[in-house]
Amino acid sequence: MRPDTLAPCDTSSMTGAFLGQRSTPLVSALAAAALFGAATPLCKPLLTELAPTTLAGLLYLGAAAALAPMALREGFPSVAQHGVNLARLAGVVVFGGVVAPVLLLAALARAPAGSVALWLNLEVVATALLARAFFREHLATRGVVAILLVCAASALLALPVHAGGAPGSALLLVAAACLCWALDNNWTSRIDAFTPAQSSFAKGLVAGSVNLALGLAGGDSLTPANAGLALGLGAACYGLSLALLVSAAQQLGAARSQLAFATASFWGVALAWLLLGEPVLPVQIAAGVLMALALALLSREDHGHWHQHSSVTHRHAHRHDDGHHTHTHPEGRPGQAHSHVHHHAAQAHAHPHRPDLHHRHPHGRGRRR
Repeated sequence: MRPDTLAPCDTSSMTGAFLGQRSTPLVSALAAAALFGAATPLCKPLLTELAPTTLAGLLYLGAAAALAPMALREGFPSVAQHGVNLARLAGVVVFGGVVAPVLLLAALARAPAGSVALWLNLEVVATALLARAFFREHLATRGVVAILLVCAASALLALPVHAGGAPGSALLLVAAACLCWALDNNWTSRIDAFTPAQSSFAKGLVAGSVNLALGLAGGDSLTPANAGLALGLGAACYGLSLALLVSAAQQLGAARSQLAFATASFWGVALAWLLLGEPVLPVQIAAGVLMALALALLSREDHGHWHQHSSVTHRHAHRHDDGHHTHTHPEGRPGQAHSHVHHHAAQAHAHPHRPDLHHRHPHGRGRRR
């Protein structure tokens, strides 16, 4: 299958209206990055009124509220035969929904927004390393070079003298958050029993409720103003961003979707310049150029060889012009992205592909191009 020919959006009208039905997975990942990147500088003022745990809870509850109509419209998935998917979703909720945002906001309370936004690039490195070492994702030469460019940009930006002199405690908190999100990224890219909206809704509802309860139990208090603003930021910057990123990761693979998502830090820095008055540094511009080169290499990566598909039944966003989805619909869905439970018979063939839900096989030497 060629994931770059698929619309990244499920049957969701929100994501479809935002990007259009024929937008590419890479565009979805970039849009998710812009939304998520904006959250860092926009949340900074709220940390003067709310504890990190409380704010994290409100952000994720806002995300759940935004995703609820989509998740409910897509029906209630059967979970009886999806133990592996439920285990992955539980890991996503705990590490990516409960722990990671609290660590990030704790760092944001201690350091400038631009500094924290730049350090979020560590998520790319952690995701790529986990994807390669433990989740069997291949990386062609261009992909490896792209990762090295992003790592170089991250190292350049992460120098404390350039990144605003962030204290060491804040940097450690960001690094821990990025490791949690790296696990989240790899697990979510392999969930094939629930749609992106459903998995993101579950993550937001459960993680948000847990963190808000912990924050209120710790003595934090809410006002209509700060609660409403936090919920709104969560709906816009986390809810839609989560749905777009999960969909892109299922089609591009965790490592590649995270390379595109790495631009979130630069969006955050740009808003920190504009809204918080933080200085524009030449090193930040240079790092942005390196990231742009990495994305250009990523978009040109190609990998193809003869491979075997096992029989599988799963659910994910797809179209019927990709060579893997030949089932029919009485109502007809020509060129339209949609989602439902469907079955794939075993087959063997050769074509260019990426490590999406259909291509998790190992590969040997001489199979990259």
